[in-house]
Amino acid sequence: MRFAGLAIGLTVMIVAADAAAQNFPAPGAVVVSGTCSKLVVGKLDASKGCKGEIASVTGPDGSVTFIFSSGGKMLGFQGNGRGIKPGAKKGTAQLPIEVISTGAGNKMTGQVEAKGTCTFANPYSGKPVAIECSAKSTELSFTGSFLSNGKPPRGK
Repeated sequence: MRFAGLAIGLTVMIVAADAAAQNFPAPGAVVVSGTCSKLVVGKLDASKGCKGEIASVTGPDGSVTFIFSSGGKMLGFQGNGRGIKPGAKKGTAQLPIEVISTGAGNKMTGQVEAKGTCTFANPYSGKPVAIECSAKSTELSFTGSFLSNGKPPRGK
C-alpha cells in the first residue's frame, strides 16, 4: 500500500490525566498546534512534510481520532473513546486504536483494521505535551509523534 492510498482519520483527545475515566468531549473537532516529529506508514517516512497541527475528532458514537497530515494526505488513528485508560506516566491517558483511516485534502476515503495505542495528555496545559500513536495492520505499521505547543486553540 502507498501512503497516497491511505486515508487516515486521527483523533486527538483533549483529556487531562484524570479525565481518562470521564466521558469524552461532545462530538466535534479541535486542532492542536505544535511540532510533528514523526509520521511513518510502512516504509514511507512522511515526517519531513508533516504539518505542525493535528486534529482531534470525537464522533457522535464516542469514537476518537487523532489526524496527522503531510503533503495533502491524512493519516488517522481511531479508537473507542470509552476505552481510554490511564497511561503509564502520571497525567497521561491511552486510547486503544482499532482503525487506521486515510484520506486526501479534507476527505477521508479509506480504512483498515489495526491494533495499537495513542498516548496523550491535555495539549492545552500551558506546557508542551507529547501525543504518540502507533498501530499495526496485517500489512503495515503506522507511527505518528507530535509535541503540542501547550497553548489553547486560536480564538479561545
